[in-house]
Amino acid sequence: MIGALTERTISRAGRVPPEGVLSREEAMLLAETGGDFGLSALFAGASRLREAFRGNRADLCSIINAKSGGCTEDCSYCAQSARAKTGIKTYPLMEEDEILRAALQAKEAGARRFCIVTSGRKPGGRELQRIAKCIGMVRGAGVLPCATLGLLGPGELKLLKDAGLERYHHNLETSRRFFPEICRTHGFDEKLRTVQAAREAGLSVCCGGIFGLGESWQDRVDMAFQIRELGADSVPLNFLIPVAGTPLGARPVLSALEALKIISIYRFILPEKEIRVCGGRPQCLGELNHLVFKAGADGLLIGDYLTKKGRPPEEDLRLIEEQGLVLR
Repeated sequence: MIGALTERTISRAGRVPPEGVLSREEAMLLAETGGDFGLSALFAGASRLREAFRGNRADLCSIINAKSGGCTEDCSYCAQSARAKTGIKTYPLMEEDEILRAALQAKEAGARRFCIVTSGRKPGGRELQRIAKCIGMVRGAGVLPCATLGLLGPGELKLLKDAGLERYHHNLETSRRFFPEICRTHGFDEKLRTVQAAREAGLSVCCGGIFGLGESWQDRVDMAFQIRELGADSVPLNFLIPVAGTPLGARPVLSALEALKIISIYRFILPEKEIRVCGGRPQCLGELNHLVFKAGADGLLIGDYLTKKGRPPEEDLRLIEEQGLVLR
């Protein structure tokens, strides 16, 4: 069912051009949407906004787990925390030529962006110098280099920017209210400072979160508004893949329709931003993966994730073509 007030909110917020900026109260009304008719209307409005603000193009990125495991942080969802007992493969920072090979493979598969990801609070000084070298090599290979390296400060971010870094990725993960429930070794304000420092360094910013941690709809909406306030360019949406041996290993996977609803509501709140669906997409969306663009997304992470398998890139390229989209 869909109430009259919710129906009017979907209609108003989904108009092009939008009638003003969506409020938190209106976003929470959208979160109450249910039933076939209500969800269809929600998806249609989000799709209109995607087409108006992002066109018929899809942006693809790929990542490499360049340093795995042994992380000192206690994020309850993460298989790479040293406190988890997951049996994942752990290794130090990869060699530069290995990272470059992965970037070239990602480019061949259709990715425009390639992100170097390391476990841990942040890299040490020598590691950061090696990563800066890799960034220059990736840039030289014709791929836009991104990085996910934890809680970096202004000087470290400037070093990477000078090396050719295009975009820095740092997720908030969830709302300020819920964050202490999933991590206690660093605080929400530290994450905000990292994102703000990346912006001040002149980098494009990728900032999103993960859903299915036990958060409420209010938490999901609050995070979206925090991201809007930070001015992120790209918003990655991840869905929890419960991993045995982590504190959240027994949580159920979100339903596909709830995941699609999250994508749509983020498009309503952040109409002009790149909404990229990342970790947990095949595990969560399953047979409804083909609706990801109709729900409002315009970007995908292709290939494998940090410790889990993703979809073969050729399947995602076929999906993009079937949906009448072209690559950026």
